[in-house]
Amino acid sequence: MSYQNDPFMTPLEKSFADITFPFKEFIRDQKTSNALLVIATITAIILANSPWRDFYHFLHQTTAGIFIGDWSFEMSEHYWINDGLMTLFFYVIGLEIKRELLAGELQSFRFTVPIIAAALGGMIFPAAIYFSLNVNTITESGWGIPMATDTAFAVGVLALLGNRIPLAVTAFLTALAIFDDLGAILVIALFYADNIKTEYIQLAVVIYIGMMGLNKIGVRQPLPYLLGGILLWFAIHASGIHSTIAGILAAMTVPAKPKHDPHWFAIKTRHLVKKFEKLNKHLPNGRHILSKQEAHEVIEDIERVAETATTPLQRWERTVRRPIALFILPIFALTNAGIPVETEMLPQTISDNAFWGIVLGLLLGKSIGITSFTWLALKTGIGILPDCVNMKHVIGIGLLGGMGFTMSIFIAGVGFTELPTSLINSKTAILTASLLAGILGYLWMYFVASNNIEKDCAR
Repeated sequence: MSYQNDPFMTPLEKSFADITFPFKEFIRDQKTSNALLVIATITAIILANSPWRDFYHFLHQTTAGIFIGDWSFEMSEHYWINDGLMTLFFYVIGLEIKRELLAGELQSFRFTVPIIAAALGGMIFPAAIYFSLNVNTITESGWGIPMATDTAFAVGVLALLGNRIPLAVTAFLTALAIFDDLGAILVIALFYADNIKTEYIQLAVVIYIGMMGLNKIGVRQPLPYLLGGILLWFAIHASGIHSTIAGILAAMTVPAKPKHDPHWFAIKTRHLVKKFEKLNKHLPNGRHILSKQEAHEVIEDIERVAETATTPLQRWERTVRRPIALFILPIFALTNAGIPVETEMLPQTISDNAFWGIVLGLLLGKSIGITSFTWLALKTGIGILPDCVNMKHVIGIGLLGGMGFTMSIFIAGVGFTELPTSLINSKTAILTASLLAGILGYLWMYFVASNNIEKDCAR
């Protein structure tokens, strides 16, 4: 480990590093967030089928809120998580979309075309399969449920394959999931909103324009955007549109340009380093830098200069991504994945058209839609696949796209709020299909798509 060779660390510091380093690496590992998500899901199912099930459901209905004089705003714990905390999840998705469009895989038009085509196919086919099985029924509105792909789980399966799969496959799947999520967000905003109140939409527009104005005049501090995002959330929540859309909109206002360019950064840091070296020469041997306040201030200046040379988009995404993966998504799963397992209800569940619409939509619709639309994009000559990615990989991506989980459960909760039985059946279908899609995708990638990987394509 690199810190063992660090000449500036004392033996005691290295001993502490030996203890903390494995934990830090564990937290950084992508597999950790996936494992926590699985643990939270299993825990929720156990609680929902245990002697504590009444307490588990009671917590969902426990209300909390903000009280100022005669004014109050309160929601159940379930809604605070689904409408409040999940807004941060959508915020990260928005930051990813903006970053990828400006500086990522989505910059190149010819590379982007197959990804957009795959995302469209992966939304149209599942929705069509579900709708055809549920048309003119009370569960007809659930057609948006099988449209989504859970990025964390799908990418997690690819991570298990290690260097058997090129990194470009992961990039393709991640970009596909970003468009997929954007499509799901538009579906929620356009088709799962009710009792729209135009005055609050107008207020949201004014707040949003103000946040964009902050960007234009060069504001780079997070607090104004945080306050604006909170106000935007309240306005959208009151409008009747699902409040998590505020996360996406707020992310689009985050500055994507640094305050200063790289040339300024290089000149400024060279100047500060020379100043520090000059001050350091006057420190007596054995004296700590703390004895020279001016030298310490120079180091702080270097930190501030480095911050102004990076973009808020990069810094804020890096700041919020890990807490959301490690805490918010597991909390969401713990709250929403509690499905009561009753064998006497099994015949009713598997005879439910919504159940089969979701299962077939995720398993068949996703794989057929993603694969066929990608093939069409390539055949027309408009788009090309990234280096090292071939149609065998695309078929595997199509299978993994059937892992709906987080977004599918979220849409089910929005669409079937008044249909508790259909909601339970839908969650059962989502878990079943996601598990099967993960297994099938892994087996396909392991035994079929990874047989002829070129040396230059290895991770």
